[in-house]
Parts: sequence; C-alpha cells; structure tokens
Amino acid sequence: MDPKRLQDMAQEISQLLVTRLGAKGHGLRARIESRIRALPRKVRRAALALADAEAQVGAPKITHQLDARQIEHDYQTCRHYLEPLGFGARWVALALSISASVAFAILTTLVLLVVVARWRGLI
Repeated sequence: MDPKRLQDMAQEISQLLVTRLGAKGHGLRARIESRIRALPRKVRRAALALADAEAQVGAPKITHQLDARQIEHDYQTCRHYLEPLGFGARWVALALSISASVAFAILTTLVLLVVVARWRGLI
C-alpha cells in the first residue's frame, strides 16, 4: 500500500468527521475518539482500523505488509457513511422542510378560523 495514498485516505476521513459530525482534535484517531459514540459499530471498527494503518505509515517495512484491500474496504465504509449530501440535495431538503411548515401553519389557521366562525354562528 502506498503511504501517500493511505495518508490521503486518512486525511479525507478525518475531514469528513469534522464536517459531518463536528469532531474535535488533531489527527484521525483523536477525531474518532471524540465522536466514537456517534458512529455505528461497523463504521467505528473501520475508522479505527484505518487510524491504526495510518499510525504504521512511519515504518516502510510494516506499510508494505498491510492488507491494501482491507484498508480500501475500511475507507469506503467510512466514506459511505460520512459523505454528506450534495449541495443541491441539502437545498432541496431545506426548501421542502420550510414549505411543509408554512403549509401546516396555513392549514391550521384555516381550520381554526372555520371552527371559530361555526362556533359564533357565522357559518
């Protein structure tokens, strides 16, 4: 496994932890430990395995002994969970949420007006 690629993967997961979960700390392991309860068990294991592999990058002989397929699988598992929605999807979700709230408020107001008018004998 290429040490540069491994460091890039760890850096990306670390950054995703910050943006998606608000993780604190310096380095992947510290950020994982700061938000460890927010991660599902499968993702937690994969992230910790990736952090262990990153810690072994300093020793070139050990780096070549790492299982590249397993590290790639762990990276994909973490990335799939942590990758946020796209910019457009977030705006659409926000617009739908706001419009649903406004529609509910208008409907509630109309029902209340009809009930009050009926109670007073105007209808």
